[in-house]
Amino acid sequence: MQMTQRKRTRVISVGDVLIGGDNPIVVQSMTNTDTRDIDATIAQIIQLVDAGCGIVRVAVMDRTAAHALSSIIDASPVPIIADIHFDYTLALFSMDAGASGIRINPGNIGSIDRIAAVIDRAKDNNVAIRIGVNSGSLESDILEKFGSPTPEALVESALRSISMFEARGYTNIKLSLKSAHVMETIAAYRQISERVDYPLHVGVTEAGTVLRGSVKSAVGIGILLHEGIGDTIRVSLSGDPINEPIVAYTILAALGIEKRGVNVIACPTCGRTALDIAHVADEVEKRLQHITTPLTVAVMGCEVNGPGEAKEADIGICGGKKAGLLIKRGEIIRKVLPDKLVEVLVEEVIQMSDTIEKGDS
Repeated sequence: MQMTQRKRTRVISVGDVLIGGDNPIVVQSMTNTDTRDIDATIAQIIQLVDAGCGIVRVAVMDRTAAHALSSIIDASPVPIIADIHFDYTLALFSMDAGASGIRINPGNIGSIDRIAAVIDRAKDNNVAIRIGVNSGSLESDILEKFGSPTPEALVESALRSISMFEARGYTNIKLSLKSAHVMETIAAYRQISERVDYPLHVGVTEAGTVLRGSVKSAVGIGILLHEGIGDTIRVSLSGDPINEPIVAYTILAALGIEKRGVNVIACPTCGRTALDIAHVADEVEKRLQHITTPLTVAVMGCEVNGPGEAKEADIGICGGKKAGLLIKRGEIIRKVLPDKLVEVLVEEVIQMSDTIEKGDS
């Protein structure tokens, strides 16, 4: 099925990153360090940027964290978004510290006057604001009206917030409407996409562990992107945030939107397998995680489908009982002893990546 052409939204700027319109979909993540620990936070930001994040968000839980922002922002190679809940003054401090964006949830910020103060400061500092509506923190009157955090309730909350921003003449905003329930998230984004032209930050909130959260995110984000909805994405996973951009780019690559890094394909294993596929594939993926060149690398376990499947990849190995094969761009290059397969494959991929980056192929 052909993917729907991406909806053309208005363009906003988050620092020097443009979101919306024809601009590429921006992958982002959020640090899980204590923002007050400046060195640890900067180190994790660098890791996330190396993994492909174009924007990184940090939690601002108190004034100490807000004051740490200026040092963090100075050291960051990408725009920093301050994540604010409950205390609107932290948004003001964060903008004064140089944050390129603010994420607020109007449902837990408080009165209109407080939201107005945030909007006015954003105007003064030219800061983008994400209106982040979550099913777990809707305004009480909207929750009472709908009885539960339905997609319609999320949309009404978002539209109410938009009207407050527009009434004060501020439109450098993007939206997210997230639920932990995949289909409710999809329904909310579909509805808001029909109502407004603001860029949409797409994700499934509280998705869960790396395995289950990746599956739920792939379904939710994948369906929406396939329908042309979404301008920036964040995969929300429990644990090390470095997994988030990796999964995000895997989703983009699966949809044919953007390819980045090594795509390891591996056979599902069966009784014929002459290679510990799970271990080898994991090891290869781990050791090639730093490669940004788009390459398909095959790890196959037997002689039935292995050689044919590996020939479809840029490079791959096919395991055998006494020796494996190294296959490069459809041609069998040489036989390799089983205990040397990973080492040889990794070396060959790195060399291929270097050659491509230098423009020699």
